[in-house]
Amino acid sequence: MKRLHRLLRPMSRAVTYTRWLHLFMGAVAAVVVVGVVFPGLEDPSALLLFVPLPLLALAAFIPGTRVAETMQARLLLYPGPHEPHEHPAPEIAGSPSASWGDRWRVFVWLTVRLWLGFGVTVVTLNGVVLTLGLLMPSLWPPFGPAPMLLPGRWGWWYPLLAPVSGAALVAVVWGAGALMADLAPRLLGPSPAERLAELEERTERLLERTRLARELHDTIGHALTIAVVQAGAARAAGTPDFTDRALAAIEDTGREALSELDRVLRLLREDADPTVQRPTLAHAGRLVESARGSGADVTTWIGGDLNALPGPVSREGYRMLQECLTNVLRHAGSVPVTVRIEILEDRLELEVCNKQPAESGGSRGGGSGLRGLRERAVLLGGAAAYGPYDGVWRVHVTLPLQ
Repeated sequence: MKRLHRLLRPMSRAVTYTRWLHLFMGAVAAVVVVGVVFPGLEDPSALLLFVPLPLLALAAFIPGTRVAETMQARLLLYPGPHEPHEHPAPEIAGSPSASWGDRWRVFVWLTVRLWLGFGVTVVTLNGVVLTLGLLMPSLWPPFGPAPMLLPGRWGWWYPLLAPVSGAALVAVVWGAGALMADLAPRLLGPSPAERLAELEERTERLLERTRLARELHDTIGHALTIAVVQAGAARAAGTPDFTDRALAAIEDTGREALSELDRVLRLLREDADPTVQRPTLAHAGRLVESARGSGADVTTWIGGDLNALPGPVSREGYRMLQECLTNVLRHAGSVPVTVRIEILEDRLELEVCNKQPAESGGSRGGGSGLRGLRERAVLLGGAAAYGPYDGVWRVHVTLPLQ
């Protein structure tokens, strides 16, 4: 029963008949073309296969033809929502032809559709006539000779053979439609160049999302760390003056974090320049003052004009300094910190050193923030190292200026 159901299933599937319609439309177009070029021709069968080819070539050279053929293929060659158990339609390009190779594949597709559609149409017409003749042998003689030359005493076989004829017709239609559905991804699918361009675009989107996620991590993480440390220091100090300074620092940090959050969300909503209003090392003073407001004793040494740094180096350098100071406050607390920013002939050097508290154990290298800092440096062609050094915890970053 399962085998019989599998054999009869194509007859009950709507996609079998939509594929037949897809092929029939190609054959009808050829008949119209030949009828216009050779009106009154009695047997145009041979011409139907070749006369429309120049027009098909002309249509294939139009970039939008691939879009039209793709829409028809998606609509008629693949199961729709009425057959959710079937596999979805394969990847078919929905963009106009961009190269001569794409146009050539569209021409081959149109030619196969013409020839296969013409063959299926001929088989359909003859199969319908044969099936009707077998079902009504007594009514058939007025229309011509009997559909099968059987002796008169075997004439009762005709109606029994009609289902075989109908099944063969459906099998031909189903096979031709399945062949067109299999050829569609090959002839209408994206070319290797289009696949590569789509992959590059997808990679760019993923990289941009990763960068925005890192921006949020840096901004919100820094703001929350500063707020927590400053609130704890104010409660421990218990003096009104220090409490007022801590609250003012928390307010400034929160306002800056909200501004950064608004900028990142605007980038997600709009197609804006991702570098607009991003802080640079020229704004490093804000980070230093914020860390000082949290109780850290920060000493800075700057060598060179920070405003002259290239944009990517300056922006990433700011985020690296932010990550370093945030880690100091989070893991070491209010300890002396030394920040050195030096612009050399071909590189920028950023170094942050802080005294390690006794309970730290001398190891903070497992955090994702420091690994992200190293990744930032590598992406810019530089390097980053961190770990204990001469009794302090040191982060040293080198970024090329070119």
